[in-house]
Amino acid sequence: MRVAFIGDIVGRPGREMLKKYLPKIRKEYEIDFVIANYENASHGFGLTPKNANEIVAYGLDCLTGGNHSWDKKEIETLFDTHEILRPHNYPDDVSGTGCKIYDVAGEKLAVLNLMGHYSMPLTDNAFRKAKSTVETLHVEGIKNIFVDFHAEATSEKRAMMMLLQGQVAGIIGTHTHVSTDDFQIANGTAYLTDMGLTGCRDNVIGMDEKVPLKQFMTGLKGHFDVPKNCKKILQMAIMDFSDGKCSGAFKLKQFDDGELLKTDAWIEKD
Repeated sequence: MRVAFIGDIVGRPGREMLKKYLPKIRKEYEIDFVIANYENASHGFGLTPKNANEIVAYGLDCLTGGNHSWDKKEIETLFDTHEILRPHNYPDDVSGTGCKIYDVAGEKLAVLNLMGHYSMPLTDNAFRKAKSTVETLHVEGIKNIFVDFHAEATSEKRAMMMLLQGQVAGIIGTHTHVSTDDFQIANGTAYLTDMGLTGCRDNVIGMDEKVPLKQFMTGLKGHFDVPKNCKKILQMAIMDFSDGKCSGAFKLKQFDDGELLKTDAWIEKD
């Protein structure tokens, strides 16, 4: 199966890039299943039903979340009507789930959404939850497992790779909105510390720079806004999974001026 993952979709600019480029990319690269992180899709904070229907129509099969999952309270109803996850290590009595299983290209695919701890809301231990959930999936015969690990600290993301390496087909980090340059396949597991945002690329993490600059200069906080006009990017990882392993992967950077950059993941030798 060929699985694609898109990191944090930030506001209208991110949604516009999906609309313009995702159907074409999905067809050209023969992608079977597309996962994307939704938590910033509605003006940078959370997801509304209107925007959920919009981005799903562009070709998304499963949506993952993070610390902004509940910023729009309507998300509660979407958990039952859409293929939408929230971090699996929220307490069990929280609505929704962070793990779902899909039939893709004749095989089973589990999508697992987890959230880290540094500078994040209080949740159950992400590493223990990851370990127990993956073990349960293996007992159930599910081999192809993809993890969206929504975390601030790069060390947490790398530690998750060390914990699950060889046990899942892919682990990609989200949340920082800044793409990292360490896409690799090790022991059959594709890994990237952070996918990077899909949205505005010429400001501060997809947001207008005025408020972040004021905060850095004065210590005074304000409300972040997604610019109406900006230079945009769509970032996507495309991975080939089979029998619980990733055999090949590459990343696409689609710019709004039409330029497309493709970078292959490197494969660690035994």
